[in-house]
Amino acid sequence: MNLLSKILLLSLSSTVVIAKSNDRKTTNTRRPNILFVINDDQSHIHTSFAGSHFVNTPGFDKVATNGIYFTNCYAGSPGSAPSRSSLVTGRHHWQNEQAGQHASSWIKKYIPFVDLLKANGYYTGYTGKGVDPFQYARNEADSLWRTQNAAGKAYNKHKYEKDTPHDSRTANGISRINYSENFRDFMQQRKDHQPFYFWYGSSEPHRAYEKGSWKRNGKKLDQVDIPGFIPDSEEIRGDMLDYAVEIEWADSHLCQMINHLDSIGELNNTIIIVTADNGMPFPRAKANCFEYGIHIPMAISYPNGFPAGRRVDDLISFIDLAPTILELAGIKPEGMQPLSGKSIVNILKSEKSGLIDKSKKYVFAGRERHSSSRWNNLGYPQRAIRGTEYLLIWNIKPERWPAGAPQAMNKKTGEIYPMYGLDQKGVHHPEWAFTDVDAAPSKSYLIENYNNPEIYPFFKLAYTKRPEFELYNVNSDPYCLNNLSGKPEYKEIEHEMKTELMKELKKSADPRVTGPEKEIFDTYVRYSPTRDFPKPDWQE
Repeated sequence: MNLLSKILLLSLSSTVVIAKSNDRKTTNTRRPNILFVINDDQSHIHTSFAGSHFVNTPGFDKVATNGIYFTNCYAGSPGSAPSRSSLVTGRHHWQNEQAGQHASSWIKKYIPFVDLLKANGYYTGYTGKGVDPFQYARNEADSLWRTQNAAGKAYNKHKYEKDTPHDSRTANGISRINYSENFRDFMQQRKDHQPFYFWYGSSEPHRAYEKGSWKRNGKKLDQVDIPGFIPDSEEIRGDMLDYAVEIEWADSHLCQMINHLDSIGELNNTIIIVTADNGMPFPRAKANCFEYGIHIPMAISYPNGFPAGRRVDDLISFIDLAPTILELAGIKPEGMQPLSGKSIVNILKSEKSGLIDKSKKYVFAGRERHSSSRWNNLGYPQRAIRGTEYLLIWNIKPERWPAGAPQAMNKKTGEIYPMYGLDQKGVHHPEWAFTDVDAAPSKSYLIENYNNPEIYPFFKLAYTKRPEFELYNVNSDPYCLNNLSGKPEYKEIEHEMKTELMKELKKSADPRVTGPEKEIFDTYVRYSPTRDFPKPDWQE
């Protein structure tokens, strides 16, 4: 029996004034509790409920079986911080200034819905990764910047010790935070019958992984389903299995939380939402607006309130979750910046499956600077529109490298590292090139073998420059391999989607479109470490 199985067996504020809501529709009944579960870097297809052959997720499956499984949920961005920002504010990431990209700051006026829940009597907190990575202000006297994590108060004191089986299972990668024990601690501290909102933000399956952890977890290379944008090799199959191990670790703690709620009689009155912030941390997925970068899993259950056993195909965006949660709690979004999302409570309470609300034709996503990956700390701005059949991506600065520059510089000496980060022996150094892609065996495999004619097409897909517009039929081309942009037979579809995208960007005052400072995102301070790169040819 592997360790994960053993674990499963053992488990069986802001100075802005926030007005309390006058909406008290729920005062005569107990308000619902909310357990919000968000994994870090997981694509939509990687749950056993969705049919994955190499990932086992009994916790997610239970929520989906006893609730609603959403086939078309889309993150606000293919990166953690902007995606989480859009989720908790109910706004497109480009509407949130510094909070619209990685490792920047958070202006207080962008109030997350957790503040309203707390102000209206909910007991709130989080464990693991909150709404991050951001640089929250440390100075309590600062009147401009938010000091508390936008997920609420942290409950992270319970950790696995270094000499426990947790560490020997995966020494490099899996967080030492004991998520489920921190949830129990949180529940013990709340008042009797007080409604709660708890954010469980696992740090998995974010990299780094322990290479080969799959071998002692009963997994086999032939179980893996390889997405069509990366080559099929033992190296990549093993990397995918290590990714699966981390998803299963996160899910094991969800199982324990569900069991705890059941044991204390709170499960039926708890809304459980399970999702991920963006797609899998592999080349051409995370940090890209392709399907495997923004299409994420989601299941929601509420035994006391939602008809169960349904599969819903409506297009759902992360910006829809803030208005949904507030409506379910009976709270108006007073004090928040105007919401761009639309509540899906009507879908949750419906007894229908399939496509329920036909009024929503599109969802939107985008990205700005992710990692420090280009000269002068520039990003790779993208905007995307996803319909029921097609995905259109606008690469706003196509002269830039989408995965980061192919050469970095030594900060101390000014030495320019070799092209693609390959040393004289042909070994790839992840910090030397394409740093918008997380360091990983899959990343290095593509680069070290780019001269192989069978591998080069995958290298090109992941790392080389792209045209300004990309159009994909994601129903027939889920891996986004065949760009239809510019083809005469798709002219009308492309025109319509460009029109709808620009309409939404103008409506939401995206600085990249409406200005007045169209390059403002490239000027925001990055608080995480930065790298140096040579000046590109296109920069005068």
